[in-house]
Amino acid sequence: MENLHRIIDENRSQLIETIQRWVAVPSIRSNPEPDAPFGKEVAKALDVALQDASQMGFETRNLDYYAGDVRMGPLGVEPLAILAHLDIVPVGDGWTVDPFGGMVEGDRIYGRGTNDDKGPAVAALYAMKAIQQAGIPLKREVRLILGCDEESGMEDITYYKEHYDLPRSGFSPDASYPIINTEKGMLGMHLRGNTATEGLKVLRFNVGERHNVVPGSATAIIQGDAEQCEYINRLAKEMTLDVTAESAEGGIKLTATGINGHAAYPEGARNAIGMILLMLRALGVNGALKTLADTIGMEYDGASLGVSCSDRTSGPLTCNLGVIRYDENGLYAELDFRFPLLANGERIAETVTAALGSEIEVTQATVKRPHHVAPNSELVVALLNAYHEETGRPRECISTGGGTYARCLEEGVAFGATFPEEEDVAHQANEYMLLESLMQSVRIFARAIIGLAGEEALEG
Repeated sequence: MENLHRIIDENRSQLIETIQRWVAVPSIRSNPEPDAPFGKEVAKALDVALQDASQMGFETRNLDYYAGDVRMGPLGVEPLAILAHLDIVPVGDGWTVDPFGGMVEGDRIYGRGTNDDKGPAVAALYAMKAIQQAGIPLKREVRLILGCDEESGMEDITYYKEHYDLPRSGFSPDASYPIINTEKGMLGMHLRGNTATEGLKVLRFNVGERHNVVPGSATAIIQGDAEQCEYINRLAKEMTLDVTAESAEGGIKLTATGINGHAAYPEGARNAIGMILLMLRALGVNGALKTLADTIGMEYDGASLGVSCSDRTSGPLTCNLGVIRYDENGLYAELDFRFPLLANGERIAETVTAALGSEIEVTQATVKRPHHVAPNSELVVALLNAYHEETGRPRECISTGGGTYARCLEEGVAFGATFPEEEDVAHQANEYMLLESLMQSVRIFARAIIGLAGEEALEG
């Protein structure tokens, strides 16, 4: 193991350069084009990644720009999958560094995707490279799958399953250590409603780009004059809402400042849409917006919707109102629920629909079942051993509200790459990764690959 560690350390500068090259591509899903089902920037990101892997001497495949893979070992023999993704969420507000610059400052590398999920993907690639350079023989194929649509519905893996040989077992470095063997179920709901004919007139309220992002800022334009701004600002202080009012062309502009984050962990964020909704209700809004304020507001546990629940294995249900569009044409909104292992997604959808009442129509409800892998499985045991042997930390299984590629495998878990004490910066402004944590992940992944696919056990 000492020789492998030395090789990994020698590759540090190259690893950083690779991450910077991958982060420089703004691979946000956009309209499909020929040879680019998720947009040209996502396709470009795949080209860059596969070219880098090919230059390292690996077998690579471009799977019609839905995904790509990087392979080593005896091809076709019980493939061990490592599933990562190259697509990213939109940048959002609040950045103080270039989100595509890959800036290194101290022991951090900044940029959208450094944490979720380009940095961990590169760490897995360099773990494979170190094993290759060390000449360690493998008894199974090791396959790094680079997806292109993880953030927007996982159409990439669906396509992979339908057209190629998706492995049965593996892990996704797209979450946290020690190991996540339980992923909550996911329920996405699209809502529509009419514009209110009475009460406060809201001219425009358009916030959010993805259902799985907690919006950290929001604005709305309401009918009113400058004299009302002082009253609204005083009211916001009384309600302890970070909302300000100022005169704007055609009315009053409301601005809410919250804390953005990932919809799977809304307890660490503060939804700016919710703040605006509560202020609008206080100012006398009616119709669909009042219903959303009454049933959701700034709640993230589904309590007022009647769906709050929890279990010991996976924890509590969470709810995020991530997108809202409101103007003279009516309301459109998107809700994101993450529900426990023992809950029923269809029943949750029925309860939410009833709670929203006649003002709001549910036009779409998509349910993904929870995912669970036994903690005593060969895969989980081997991964936990690698984690413990490299770090000395306890072997533990945890759950998440996040949805990773692990749920796409018959036996898949999320494994890394954020350590327990590190803050969750996925989907947030100034996203970063600690370089030493990335290097530690390379060592952990290399040991895990050898433990699961190596011909012989590691010594040391």
